[in-house]
Amino acid sequence: MKKELKTPSLFDALFPIVVLVIMMGAAVYLFGDASSYGPNQIALLLGTGIAAVIGMKNGLSWQEIEKGIVKGISMALGACLILLAVGSLIGTWMLAGTVPTLIYYGLELLNPSFFYAATCLICAVVAMSIGSSWTTAATVGVALMGVATGMEMSAAITAGAVISGAYFGDKISPLSETTNLAPAVAGTDLFEHIRYMLWTTIPSFVLALILFLILGFSESGNASVEKIEYMQSLLQESFALGWHLLIPLVVLLTLAIKKMPAFPAVSIGAILGGIWAMLFQSDVILGMIQNGDSSVVGTIKIVWAAFFDGVSFSTPDENLNSLLSRGGMSSMLNTIWLIICALSFGAVLEKAGLLKRAVNAILSGAKSAGDMISRTILTCIGTNLITADQYMAIVMPGRMYKEEFEKRGLHQLNLSRSLEDGGTLTSPLIPWNTCGAYMHGVLAVHPFEYIFYAFFNVINPILAIIYAYLGVKILKLTPPFHANSKEQQS
Repeated sequence: MKKELKTPSLFDALFPIVVLVIMMGAAVYLFGDASSYGPNQIALLLGTGIAAVIGMKNGLSWQEIEKGIVKGISMALGACLILLAVGSLIGTWMLAGTVPTLIYYGLELLNPSFFYAATCLICAVVAMSIGSSWTTAATVGVALMGVATGMEMSAAITAGAVISGAYFGDKISPLSETTNLAPAVAGTDLFEHIRYMLWTTIPSFVLALILFLILGFSESGNASVEKIEYMQSLLQESFALGWHLLIPLVVLLTLAIKKMPAFPAVSIGAILGGIWAMLFQSDVILGMIQNGDSSVVGTIKIVWAAFFDGVSFSTPDENLNSLLSRGGMSSMLNTIWLIICALSFGAVLEKAGLLKRAVNAILSGAKSAGDMISRTILTCIGTNLITADQYMAIVMPGRMYKEEFEKRGLHQLNLSRSLEDGGTLTSPLIPWNTCGAYMHGVLAVHPFEYIFYAFFNVINPILAIIYAYLGVKILKLTPPFHANSKEQQS
């Protein structure tokens, strides 16, 4: 006879979350920047075990919990494939000279005084065009990190500018998955959703640009013209540079604009990078071939290795070496490990009903529109922290609050905007979230370092909450409260 399931208590819901937060804090305290390379994963697995025990106490069987974990992990398999493809793309584009070419011309065109603001704008335009913050960070973002190294600018601020721009463009692009997902969950029109988001998005982005300009003028870089010219000369000595090496980037951006799914598009970009390496960097590859290998066999081995293990360069400049020596699928395995552990924890919380119980407790007592919107945004942030996935942070709060918004006479556009303000934008700020782990793997800067400079991602949720309590641009429904009723704007 099947055991009757008990409704979890608030203590049941909060206990594994509190334990996880304590263990995460201990991991950062004990291991510092290395906490994402094992300690956080162990903390997440221990938290998963505690949540599973509570679920079994309330009547779930281990088989049911295991199925929930498998289902939760399966949601991220697409992201894991993209991560592996991005690792290959970085490796082959380094070997092909695509990224070094971007760095070379970036050093020539960008000025330290407006570098951070320009980085933010460039990433915003690219992300808006292709609808992907991930692809933007892995291509243009990586190159701009290299330019920052050449100018001796702050890596943390540059990463913050890359993420601010990438997520601004992603958020308002009709090609973006999250921008389509939020209105679909809330029951609103895509373009109405984008227009309504502009009220919080544009002011937040302008404030971010102003802050990046101030940082650029106050910290204009220590690199002299000689230093920049020295790095450019090293790049010229190490690679055959030229505009033709940017064709793989153009092809990838074109495929993204044409709405080709990310995994095949990035994979094609990686393969094209390998072909370009063989065509245009033969001297570089010959210098890497080990004794005993013929030129043909050696070339195949070097390019093949770039796909799975990245590349390693040796120049007189150690900073340039660390920048260029990277990539490969193997470089993304730790990120995938972190994602699997995080989603396991979130899946058990959802399967055992612990997450829903915690969310219901958060919603109790909400009276005004400001209360509803602020708690929705906080719930999205909390879901990002707990389930470690931005899609979950949009779908779960959206499903839970949709009827409640209508009951309280609030238009669903308020909900869809809040889902993006709280769910989409805060995901890259959390180290164990799929987006935070991805950005760490691609930009090589820990989220706890760039969180202070991802101005757009931090300002936007705060501004949205301020708008809600001030009653600025809050759409209301006229009685009877139905989603298709005539709305009023306060």
